[in-house]
Amino acid sequence: MPLIGPMQAFVLKISLFLSLLMASGAWAADRADTLRRADSLFAADAQSDAARLYEAVLSGGFIPTDAMLLKLASAAERQSDVPHLLYYLQIYFDRHPDDAVLRRMNDIARTNNLGGYETDDLNYFYLFYKQYGIYFQLFLLALAMYSFGVLLTKSLRQQPIPARQKWVLLIYLIGLLLFVNLPRGVRSGITSHDRVLLRTDPSAAAPVAEVISRGNKLNIIGSRDIYLRVRWRSQWYYVRQDQVWVI
Repeated sequence: MPLIGPMQAFVLKISLFLSLLMASGAWAADRADTLRRADSLFAADAQSDAARLYEAVLSGGFIPTDAMLLKLASAAERQSDVPHLLYYLQIYFDRHPDDAVLRRMNDIARTNNLGGYETDDLNYFYLFYKQYGIYFQLFLLALAMYSFGVLLTKSLRQQPIPARQKWVLLIYLIGLLLFVNLPRGVRSGITSHDRVLLRTDPSAAAPVAEVISRGNKLNIIGSRDIYLRVRWRSQWYYVRQDQVWVI
């Protein structure tokens, strides 16, 4: 009799696992069928219908492929939906940083009086970092290991090590750490509402410093409660998270 409870619990867990597995398989099959239909519609030049199917799949947590992003961008451009066009191009640019894509976004934004896409020093630094950051990091890391090895060798040989060399190495390592973690603290987002309020503090009672339209790009550095801390035109503001498409 004591074995009945544990046995029933085991059977119940197995049943739940199999049910979830079957549901997951059915959902994956349905998603694959939706993607095939979307591809067929896009090939038949029904881009708006294809975009709706692609977006339905994305709403379920599917990570878009590069080809899907370009198709969605094409459909948005055909529908004159500039914010979505820039949104999909920005995601593509984050994956494949390229000067041509950056200039394309800048041209679209300038034509539609949107900000944040300028080909300025900050954007070009981001482009450089995405393209060559890993090689630069490896070079700096190798230099740090060499310097550390020199100090360790001196220490093992009981040779005097000037305090200035230790401080220089410490500062260098801190700078390297900041450089490696730089992209993790900086994100970008595109305003998703027609009237987005930029506030001076993360509160609904805070003064509104500026009101911007849908499709502008913001640099996001941190968050507090339901607000994102953003940089817009060299100033720091706070904006509600639900008013921004975070890249």
